[in-house]
Amino acid sequence: MSAFHDLNLRALDGQALPLAPFKGQVVLVVNVASKCGLTPQYAGLEQLYQQYKEQGFSVLGLPCNQFAEQEPDDEEAIRAFCRLNYGVSFPMASKLEVNGADRHPLYRLLAGEGAEFPGDITWNFEKFLVGHDGRVLARFSPRTTPDDPSLIQAIEKALG
Repeated sequence: MSAFHDLNLRALDGQALPLAPFKGQVVLVVNVASKCGLTPQYAGLEQLYQQYKEQGFSVLGLPCNQFAEQEPDDEEAIRAFCRLNYGVSFPMASKLEVNGADRHPLYRLLAGEGAEFPGDITWNFEKFLVGHDGRVLARFSPRTTPDDPSLIQAIEKALG
């Protein structure tokens, strides 16, 4: 298994969210926030998930409150907001840190020293495309919308 698939998170509902079941899937990892100007991207992320999930694709949403405190709510409020406003059905983890001394191990792998695409996360809705084997294939800016042709092309190429 890859280092990506060895990691364990906690889901918004408090249950374990191991990444091992994502082995063999293409995963778009996105740090998200509910009170951000980019929050409407949730709709496009859900659309991508619905469009490609039968082909082995998933979105993994990771709430983070590190950018202008735009994710201040607790896990239950985040879950309700995403479900009610955007119909989010893709997996969502509990809040975590993406930068700094308390950076979650997932983000050390995605963007830390020695990563394929190193460097601090710049804002909410930054995206990493992870291949079937757990290797990071691409990194996309927060402003890259889920319907951006470059993102869709990268997903389709990774799905093969």
